[in-house]
Amino acid sequence: MSGETGMSKTGFQMGTTASAKRSTGMTRLKPALPALVVIATALLAGCANRDSVVVGSIPDDYRTNHPIMISEKDQKLDLPVAASTKGMTQSQRQVLLGFYDAYDTSAAPVLTIATPSGSANELAARSAARDFAKLATANGIRRDRIAMVSYQATSLETSAPVRLVYTSIRAHTDKCGRWPEDITETTENKHYANFGCSYQNNLAAQIANPADLLGPRKRTTIDAENRSEVIDAYRKRGIPDEFIRTSEVEY
Repeated sequence: MSGETGMSKTGFQMGTTASAKRSTGMTRLKPALPALVVIATALLAGCANRDSVVVGSIPDDYRTNHPIMISEKDQKLDLPVAASTKGMTQSQRQVLLGFYDAYDTSAAPVLTIATPSGSANELAARSAARDFAKLATANGIRRDRIAMVSYQATSLETSAPVRLVYTSIRAHTDKCGRWPEDITETTENKHYANFGCSYQNNLAAQIANPADLLGPRKRTTIDAENRSEVIDAYRKRGIPDEFIRTSEVEY
């Protein structure tokens, strides 16, 4: 009996010790459970809201690196004039028509026509400059906005050109060709400095009215008659003749 009692006591003590260890382990795990719940919740929230994650691998943008700016720029044209010519030639006329076409008559900037002084073609240049001014007035440039000036030529034997200058509002970007770093260095996965510069320059050159970048234009009045015809054709489920003639699809 005493042996059995000793074994019972020993077994009871061992069971008590094991139970105490388990309870201690549970006590140690309880503080860690809230932290695990928080971490799991954060991971699930990140997966559920993945569209709002900001990717920082490519933080730069070519539109930011090469922005299109609007400012005043001098439009210049140098026309060579031979000493033997008298007045404006046909080729000069064609070039001038394109140059005057970009002139904004509403803003009416000053058109400066500068002729060389002391050059071999001085007399021919003055004669051609007068014809240039006449062509300018014929294209809508006011006479009081044309300034005739002269500049000193570098040499008597030089056939200096006639320079025409006027200021206009233009959309432009900075000059391209910046290579401050090696473009093969891509560890940061960023655009190189010159990336997108040519595209921005081409886009700026195609903008006819730079004011369009500042805001939308005023709406024009509607064509009520044309709108009625379009609505009638839509109600009849018909196709207007103008679309049938220009369409590549045969109905």
